[in-house]
Amino acid sequence: MQLFVNDLTVMDFSYLCPRRGMVGESWIVDVILDGGLNEESMVLDFSKVKKQLKRLIDEHVDHKLLVPAEHEFARVKHDPLTDQVNLDFLRPDGRSIHLHCPPEAYAFIYSEEVTMASVSQYLKEIIATELPDNVQGLTLMLREEVIDGPYYHYTHGLKKHDGNCQRIAHGHRSRVKVVKNTQQDIQSERYWAKRWQDIYIGTREDLVSQSQLHLSEHAGELDFSEHHLFAYESSQGLFELIIPKSESDLVDTDSTVECLAQFMADEHKRMEPDAEFQVFAFEGVGKGAIAYA
Repeated sequence: MQLFVNDLTVMDFSYLCPRRGMVGESWIVDVILDGGLNEESMVLDFSKVKKQLKRLIDEHVDHKLLVPAEHEFARVKHDPLTDQVNLDFLRPDGRSIHLHCPPEAYAFIYSEEVTMASVSQYLKEIIATELPDNVQGLTLMLREEVIDGPYYHYTHGLKKHDGNCQRIAHGHRSRVKVVKNTQQDIQSERYWAKRWQDIYIGTREDLVSQSQLHLSEHAGELDFSEHHLFAYESSQGLFELIIPKSESDLVDTDSTVECLAQFMADEHKRMEPDAEFQVFAFEGVGKGAIAYA
């Protein structure tokens, strides 16, 4: 007997890619359980599937940075004194990425690449230990939202958030809709898809100098003149990030979807003062904010 649950949850996270850098992503999760019927004549109660499996997925992947731990670029060092983890992702040509964060900010995928297959296997191994004896098989199907139009991948951190959004490197795959003078404007949507393709969106007030960061021994020897350096402290701990300027964009506000929607609308108004704009900025799947300018 098989039990299925579609749209169990959406995982919003970022991952490190040797080619693309830091990539914000949103994957929808479907699940199938194989097993015999229990004393309630069920494979597993739907409410337990939704609560238990969603909790495990949220705990181990959602709002984290996924790291391909077996890739040659990845170097990880845990400091037992501070309980912080230094991560150096040593991409060539001066495009290295570095973080200093609490352990909860990361998920280490033991593969050379973060893919739907490697993340599915990672989650299956975690979830399998929590399933009752009558459940003998588990299939996780990860998929992207079908988006008929422009979209972008972005990563950010919300230091004022009291939940997991405060982690400095989590992200989303997001569609965008721009209305110009009451008509949808595909050219403006394509502008954002290009500008924010695989982007880190940082807040200017979080920029710091290199001397303020807790760098690994290797990172301390590098030239970061072409990088943005960010740091902030929030309720979960100290978060630091170094990322190439060419793969990041700066805003003067927090990077909530509300602020980003207004930033986008204001940018269009700046470029075309005589036009009226309405921007629908999405944060992952099925949610977002609307701003006007």
